[in-house]
Amino acid sequence: MATTLNLFDNWRKIVADPTRSAAIAGTLKIALFASFSPNQNTYDYYDDCTPGTNEVTGSNYTARGNALATPTWTGPDGSGVLTFDATDPTTWSQHASGFSNARRAIIYYDTGVNSTSTLVGYTDDFGADVGNVAADFSITLNASGIYTSPR
Repeated sequence: MATTLNLFDNWRKIVADPTRSAAIAGTLKIALFASFSPNQNTYDYYDDCTPGTNEVTGSNYTARGNALATPTWTGPDGSGVLTFDATDPTTWSQHASGFSNARRAIIYYDTGVNSTSTLVGYTDDFGADVGNVAADFSITLNASGIYTSPR
């Protein structure tokens, strides 16, 4: 499933300051959530998403989501574009007892503590409940990167 990603305002502030962005701790991950509306302006950390209530559960889904390997910053390129990207997450394999209620994904840096795990962005609502009960479920990140910023 290809999807559009929206950035949390706190993440924009962090990446605007190279010293702060270099100090972000944790593993970049993507987690799946049931229907809820993240607040782009006020959510800073993973606990703001109330994962105990809103995160999906089911076989072949690990709480806190899948890692996004090799997060990298590139650029600025010849046009001044700075890009943040990572590899696509591993597929959530089909399982009859899997999840069937995912509505959006959250990207964040997982420190293992909800209140210190920095939010990066979130997808638009998928438009319907999706899951891995009938088939594998995968998310494809934008080929141009998670985040691009012109000069």
